[in-house]
Amino acid sequence: MFPVVAPALLALADGTVFEGVSIGAPGRTCGEVVFNTAITGYQEILTDPSYRQQLVTLTYPHIGNVGVNAEDVESGAIQAAGLIIKDLPLLHSNFRAEQALSAYLRREGVVAVAGIDTRALTRRLREHGAQNGAIVALEVGQAITDEVRGQAVAAARGAPSMAGLDLAQVVSTAQPYEWTETEWRLQRDDGTPGYGRLTAARWHVVAYDFGVKRNILRMLAERGCRVTVVPAKTPASDVLALRPDGVFLSNGPGDPEPCDYAIAAAATIIERGVPTFGICLGHQIMALASGARTFKMKFGHHGANHPVKDLDSGRVSITSQNHGFAVDEASLPAHLRATHVSLFDGTLQGIARTDRPAFGFQGHPEASPGPHDIAYLFDRFVALMQAHQAA
Repeated sequence: MFPVVAPALLALADGTVFEGVSIGAPGRTCGEVVFNTAITGYQEILTDPSYRQQLVTLTYPHIGNVGVNAEDVESGAIQAAGLIIKDLPLLHSNFRAEQALSAYLRREGVVAVAGIDTRALTRRLREHGAQNGAIVALEVGQAITDEVRGQAVAAARGAPSMAGLDLAQVVSTAQPYEWTETEWRLQRDDGTPGYGRLTAARWHVVAYDFGVKRNILRMLAERGCRVTVVPAKTPASDVLALRPDGVFLSNGPGDPEPCDYAIAAAATIIERGVPTFGICLGHQIMALASGARTFKMKFGHHGANHPVKDLDSGRVSITSQNHGFAVDEASLPAHLRATHVSLFDGTLQGIARTDRPAFGFQGHPEASPGPHDIAYLFDRFVALMQAHQAA
């Protein structure tokens, strides 16, 4: 027997309305509607702070078939404003599953909708660009009326634009903390699956939390880095007082340009010659701190199959991407060079300072869709710290 479902809808700011069924909590949520082309990883996507204030459309038709578990989250809660999918399987199956996706969404109070023609929605976003939307999930027995549709469209039109929005300080940690957990293994030394623990640290890395993903911290710890995570608005002087071997600028949501506090801190740290590595928003902040410019993309890059070319080696890596802003390659000053480009649209994917030990990457090398194609960037960061220590 099929379960009783409640109606739900997605309204776009341009007036388009898609009707479906609720698979999460009842209520209304608004945000920028984006599409992600990844086939797997829906739990990591939902808990990625870079998706704050966004309604995520997953283009793969069947979402939820492996359930969810407590180990695969990238932060302490679901960060996406809402979820939009085509089909939610009635059953899930995986040896690590602890809960069904729909139960997880309801527990977290997240509004989500299924039964949407995600192909049509994605075509609209590709042709006209990302736009704000609203998901309205009703209770069982309620009906979608013209009034409900009209209120949803009005809510979508009233949502704030992502351009000019500083969300890094919203998702950042309130207090510094230490991180020593390493990568997940199917079989640890004791024969059980799970995460490891750093026992002998060789490097001390201070990581700015603009919305950091946990697996980034794990990959640093895996390489012998004891990580001190600090809030987004931590002054450069406080970070330098910790005498780090390197500084990491994390991923995060929103527009990089309003993050003047982060841009100023990054500029000071880079100029002091401390090895610096930026990912996603951190890459954009490093570019702005070095004199380049950023711009809002038409619909951004969100997926796990994006080919990126390393301009130094010619190597092509399959990467995970999640960003709506990019660095303008034409704006790079003389001391900043391009290191990686997207083979989808030619946009800039990597930069490096020619006068300081600092580099950035736009994608998410910790997500490992390749599965290990772009992990060498973490090794490059360790090599910079090693060279700096030996100098």
